[in-house]
Amino acid sequence: MNGIKGVHHVTAITSSAEKNYEFFTYILGMRLVKKTVNQDDIKTYHLFFADDEGNPGTDMTFFDFPGIPKGSHGTNEISKTSFRVPSDEALEYWVKRFDHYDISHKGIQERFGKKVLPFTDFDDQAYELVSDEGIDGVPAGVPWQKGPVPNEYGITGLGPLHVRVDNIEYFKEMMEKVLEFTEIDKDGAFHLFEVGEGGNGAQVIVEFNNILPPARQGYGTVHHAAFRVEDRDALEHWIDRMPKFGFRTSGYVNRFYFQSLYVQVAPQILFEFATDGPGFMDDEPYETLGENLALPPMLEPKRNQIEDMVRSIDTVRSTKDIKKEYFN
Repeated sequence: MNGIKGVHHVTAITSSAEKNYEFFTYILGMRLVKKTVNQDDIKTYHLFFADDEGNPGTDMTFFDFPGIPKGSHGTNEISKTSFRVPSDEALEYWVKRFDHYDISHKGIQERFGKKVLPFTDFDDQAYELVSDEGIDGVPAGVPWQKGPVPNEYGITGLGPLHVRVDNIEYFKEMMEKVLEFTEIDKDGAFHLFEVGEGGNGAQVIVEFNNILPPARQGYGTVHHAAFRVEDRDALEHWIDRMPKFGFRTSGYVNRFYFQSLYVQVAPQILFEFATDGPGFMDDEPYETLGENLALPPMLEPKRNQIEDMVRSIDTVRSTKDIKKEYFN
């Protein structure tokens, strides 16, 4: 199976790894499954938040580039990351949770027949919760069992990826003919594409907008998004396929936790293809995932240098009793 299976991960930029950790851990109730560094810029933290087991298709990751300016939203960007929750009832819970913690949100809405809840974080990074109620397709992950959000309402993975472009004809052709997605619905300027088993874990929503200025990358914006492929053989298929359509690629990249290919598909829009494995539990036990600075084997000889460059962040949770929170 060489085709794209769905969304693998989204990587964004934060102004503060510490605030980012607190927000994702104690507000969103996602599990930090890996605390490591950017393999191309080792002075920069790279944090991975995912479901309870670090399953592919569930992780949102962040770079903490020192001194980077704030980004601005506009056209030609990966504009929003969405997260799956089990039901419409779960969204009602999240409205109460966001109100309790004074998190900016836009209330429950409906898009393409699904209930959604848009919200933002301290950097004005744009997110959305999407209900899985009545939706088939790519299976959901497992909510963080020891997190603060009740399991029946918890985040279970990534939902549809949102992209905003000023050339919809090009992007539609690229999605369909190159990446082999199918456009399954349209609502005004919004186009819904699906791949593989479909459902919330295998969709991209593309918005046509030629009025806004071009987006500018910085903290509060997405750096790149990755699509799932089965294994190295499937990745080699895309390594061979993309240049045939005129795309320049990174070629094969071994990220240790997965294997990758990077392709700039449009101005400021970087897509990655990433294998489902090996995953995040080969180098750390389940019980203490993300609590220590993890380095892939190629960076382990530089551990002392890296630890001197990155400040210490306390991410220990295994010794804490984190209570499940309900709101009236």
